[in-house]
Amino acid sequence: MKRKKQNDKPSPPESENIIRLTKGRRKGLLRIFFSRVGIIIILILVQAELMLTVYNWLYDYFEWFSVLIWIFTVFMVLHLFMIDMDSTAKLTWLFLLMLLPVPTAVFMLFTENDWGHLLIKRRVGDLIDITKNKLKQDEDILKEDDIVRSSTDSLHRYINRSGCFPIYRNTDIKYFPLGEDKFKALIDELKKAEKFIFLEYFIIEEGYMWGSILKILADKVKQGVEVRVLYDGMCEIQLLSWDYPKRLEKLGIQCKPFSPITPLVSTHYNYRDHRKILVIDGKTAFSGGINLADEYINYTHPYGHWKDTAVMMKGEAAQSFTLMFLQMWNLNEKEPEWDKYIVPSTAKPSPGYVMPYCDCPLDEYKIGESVYLDILNRAKRYVHIMTPYLILDNELESALKFAAQRGVDVKLILPGIPDKKVVYALSKSNYKYLTDAGVKIFEYTPGFVHAKVFVSDDEKAVVGTINLDYRSLYHHFECAAYMYKTECVADIEEDYMKTLSVCRRVTNESIKHEKIGYKIAGSIMRLFAPLM
Repeated sequence: MKRKKQNDKPSPPESENIIRLTKGRRKGLLRIFFSRVGIIIILILVQAELMLTVYNWLYDYFEWFSVLIWIFTVFMVLHLFMIDMDSTAKLTWLFLLMLLPVPTAVFMLFTENDWGHLLIKRRVGDLIDITKNKLKQDEDILKEDDIVRSSTDSLHRYINRSGCFPIYRNTDIKYFPLGEDKFKALIDELKKAEKFIFLEYFIIEEGYMWGSILKILADKVKQGVEVRVLYDGMCEIQLLSWDYPKRLEKLGIQCKPFSPITPLVSTHYNYRDHRKILVIDGKTAFSGGINLADEYINYTHPYGHWKDTAVMMKGEAAQSFTLMFLQMWNLNEKEPEWDKYIVPSTAKPSPGYVMPYCDCPLDEYKIGESVYLDILNRAKRYVHIMTPYLILDNELESALKFAAQRGVDVKLILPGIPDKKVVYALSKSNYKYLTDAGVKIFEYTPGFVHAKVFVSDDEKAVVGTINLDYRSLYHHFECAAYMYKTECVADIEEDYMKTLSVCRRVTNESIKHEKIGYKIAGSIMRLFAPLM
């Protein structure tokens, strides 16, 4: 694969004009401390300190309180072993109970009961129920030999227990092996918009990429196109100003942050909108790992060359991403609109099948992980994976090992240059267990891999937003596209092999000579992996 030099920048759109709504925001703790978000964080810490003060007061002035606390802690340990929770997470909680029994027990009960986001949980459930039948499944597809033989029909039945995710035939899919490739196509497609543009991204950061897109969005609004932007509320901490929605509204763009930071101790901060969705007129949709910030298109290089991927879908499957966006947008709408935007798309005759899907952390189903497990467990020849992080629960670790041990070629490509050194160390702590079982691990030497890709047996592939870590698999709103026998599966595998050519193989020898700092940090952080 030909790599761009690190000082190369992608070709600009037709116009160099970009829009900036804020001055350059300096990153760092001091900026956060003196911002509105800093004040909110201080208020949250004050609440936590008040709780601790009340606890200490009770402990000091009532002798019987310590006995109650001891009984309560024992009860929580017994409760821990009876609840439905990943065994690795149980070990983490047990370790914390040993160190700080009372605060841990209270915090565990607090998070387990989801106090702080019960309203959003109920609202999400209601919207899923309302939209269960908004998109119709062509029943003939589920009876086709390829679908039945590959058990894609059974995977469809499982996924649809948690929402509305049809399998489509008539969709043209294009795979982008780099962020700059997606960016160029995205610019071209935005200019074609006639009715509406929906954007939902985990990260939006002012700069060349977002400024170029924003210029087109502003122009489209003037042409009568409806534009909506949804971004995760954590952007307010370092990337966007707290009044950014109002700034966009001055351009005629509707905008919302998902779950913005508020001055309350709450569990809802744990559930972030990690999805990347862009829909144009309900006919064209983009998804994948690429956020709207300059490093994703290698315009800047904070971690070397940024390897990311995306897909563009034209045809019927775009409707699923329209529905996903509207479900998230309508969380706080009094009168949600659906039918105006979910309209039949023009069929694009193309081989293969695609099933867009999303994963909600507030229900009982682990959709993202289940799709990955299904691919691993049904693979016959190979499963090739790209992921930025490797923080596994027991199910995924066992599935990776089992696939390798029964002769499947299991390869993982991970970053060679980390974006978060602690998480990098934790990922490395999994290397030995996997390589001993026959899993082949590679690190991308030019820089950072942010792609979330599974490809298997020249037939199946997943491109989306779902990392192999606890946050993606348990705590984030996510989305992806499952593809079976589409033409782009071959493109994904070809890109994988080209990427592999610039990777270094992880061996027992390299693991043995790993930096001592990574070894120590990884061993310690394994205890807290489910909380990361």
